[in-house]
Amino acid sequence: MADTAAQPNKRRREVDAEEAEAPSTEGKEAGVGNGTSAPVRLPFSGFRVKKVLRESARDKIIFLHGKVNEASGDGEGEDAIVILEKTPFQVDHVAQLLKGSPELQLQFSNDIYSTYHLFPPRQLSDVKTTVLYPATEKHLQKYLHRDLRLVRETGDDYRNITLPHLESQSLSIQWVYNILDRKAEADRIVFENPDPSDGFVLIPDLKWNQQQLDDLYLIAICRRRDVKSLRDLTPEHLPLLRNILQEGQEAILQRYQVAGDRLRVYLHYLPSYYHLHVHFTALGFEAPGAGVERAHLLAEVIENLEQDPEHYSRRTLTFALRADDPLLTLLQEAQRS
Repeated sequence: MADTAAQPNKRRREVDAEEAEAPSTEGKEAGVGNGTSAPVRLPFSGFRVKKVLRESARDKIIFLHGKVNEASGDGEGEDAIVILEKTPFQVDHVAQLLKGSPELQLQFSNDIYSTYHLFPPRQLSDVKTTVLYPATEKHLQKYLHRDLRLVRETGDDYRNITLPHLESQSLSIQWVYNILDRKAEADRIVFENPDPSDGFVLIPDLKWNQQQLDDLYLIAICRRRDVKSLRDLTPEHLPLLRNILQEGQEAILQRYQVAGDRLRVYLHYLPSYYHLHVHFTALGFEAPGAGVERAHLLAEVIENLEQDPEHYSRRTLTFALRADDPLLTLLQEAQRS
């Protein structure tokens, strides 16, 4: 991960299936850089919690909206979002938690059963921290918990409603181009095919800490910059898609010794950002957005295009949107008329 002190608008993780945009870099120059093990500072001073946007006891994650830089003479300060997530256990390190005399607090004891709070040493108690700074109102609304609604989008709906709506949002994906141009995260690239038309870059997703294979998660980002999503795919793109499937699986087997039949390889629709990318996750991992209303297996996408060149430009696709998403209102109004 890039140095947080050097890049306030770095690539963020897709936190769950509800997210629908990449971080904006409007108003400030996007910082770029590659990771470092040296101590760093947050890209702001102070953090006063204003609101808990969302939390999940199951996923051990919390989303906080805070005010920062309030003491620097900027009036009311600036908005920032900090996402705190407890990291998965690393099998190789678990035994260290119980060595010697670990610090414990007894919660209850009954016959052969007892429950404690265990306080791990510093090197085993890290919390993954993702920062969005400066955060816009769109970011704040996006991370708030919202009810979801299913909607069906025809090919005409996409061309006449969804695509114009997306183009009006002017969401920056400069962070994608920084990866493709090796201006950021170059040290994290697992594999790359340099072909400008049929090539791609394979990189670990920020959700995965690369310490265990149970939640393996990588992203293949295509080099072409004219393909936004599943809707744009035609037989012209079959060589690219086949390269991603075959070469991506081979690279993961070589690097991580995980075979292709233990991987889930798929595209999202709607995607989290509109530059074609493919997800590679461990088959047993319940990855965000892997549900039937969003994930499309790459092997089946390839087969669909082989059988019908216009499959994805014409097919009706079902996906979930937040109940307050303007796109949902636009699609529902069109379907009622």
